[in-house]
Amino acid sequence: MKNTQTPFIIESKIFLIRGFKVMLDSDLAELYGIPVKRLNQQVRRNMSRFPADFMFQLTREEYANLKSQFVTSSFEHGGKRKLSLVFSEHGVAMLSSVLKSQRAIEMNIFIVRAFIKMRELLSTHKDLAQKMAELERTQREQGNQLSTVYSIVKQLVMKPVQTELPKPKKIGFRKD
Repeated sequence: MKNTQTPFIIESKIFLIRGFKVMLDSDLAELYGIPVKRLNQQVRRNMSRFPADFMFQLTREEYANLKSQFVTSSFEHGGKRKLSLVFSEHGVAMLSSVLKSQRAIEMNIFIVRAFIKMRELLSTHKDLAQKMAELERTQREQGNQLSTVYSIVKQLVMKPVQTELPKPKKIGFRKD
C-alpha cells in the first residue's frame, strides 16, 4: 500500500456508530496485514485493555445498516459466525500494545493521524457553521432594518403632494 494513498484509504474506513468514530476489525486486520481471526484473538486475550468506549461488538441492525451503505461491500462474502468488532480511536491506539509487528506500529500511526485529521475537519466545519449562522442572523437583522427604511420611504413617496398653496391669511385689523 502506497503511503500517499494510505490516509485516504484509512479515512474512508472510519464510520460513526453509537456516537463514536470507529473502524471495523476486518478493515484494521487488512491494514495490519493479518487475518481478522488473529486480530480478534489478540484482543480477546487482552480484554482488560479494551473497555466499551475503546471497542464494542456491532448489533445485527448496526451491521446491516453499515453493510447497506456500500455499493461495493468491503465485508467478507458468505456469512460471518460473529458480528464485527469495532474500535474507536483509543481502541486503535491500544491495538499497538497487543499487535507488536512493525507494520502494526506503522499503520497505527497512520490511523491515529487520520482520526486526528477527521476531528480537525469536523471542528472546522463547526466553526464554519457558526460563522454562517452569524451571517444569516446579521443578514436577517439588516433585512428588517432595510424593510423599515423602505416602508418609510414608500410612505413619503406615496403621500399626496399639495399642488396649491393654502390661501395666506390677511394681515391687519378686522372690523367686526
